[in-house]
Amino acid sequence: MAISTYGVTLMKGTGTTPVYTKLVDIKDFPDLGASPQTLETTTLSDAAQTFIKGIDASSTLEFTANYDQATYSTLLTLAENNEPQDYAVFFGNGTPAGANGKFGFKGQLSVWVVGGGVNGIVDMKIGIVPSSPIEKIV
Repeated sequence: MAISTYGVTLMKGTGTTPVYTKLVDIKDFPDLGASPQTLETTTLSDAAQTFIKGIDASSTLEFTANYDQATYSTLLTLAENNEPQDYAVFFGNGTPAGANGKFGFKGQLSVWVVGGGVNGIVDMKIGIVPSSPIEKIV
C-alpha cells in the first residue's frame, strides 16, 4: 500500500521521554537515511574489488517551509541552543499523529531564508545536523 506525503510533519520533542509537537508546516523533507560507507577489502589475490559495510553516512537534513517572520524567529531561538535536541518526522495526518510511521533523531537546528525570484514564494530552509542515528519510533 502506498501513502501520500499529505500530513508529513516535522516535529520537536521535549522531555526525557520526548513528547512531540509540530514544529512547522513543511513543503518537503529529505531522505531519512543513506547508503552506508563502504570499506575496501580487496587483496592482491582477488579478481575483483571486495568491500564490507562501513558506518552509515549522514549529512544535514534540510526541510523547506514557507517563510513566516514569527516562525522564523522561533526557529532562530532553537538554533541558538548548541545542545542536540529531539526532532522527528511523522507520516500521516490521522489519529494518532504519525499513524503511518515516526522517525526520530537528535540534532542541532539552523534556519535561513532562501533566494527567490519574480512571482515566487519566500521560503526558508531548516537544516538539522543529526547527532544520533535516525530511528523508527515505536
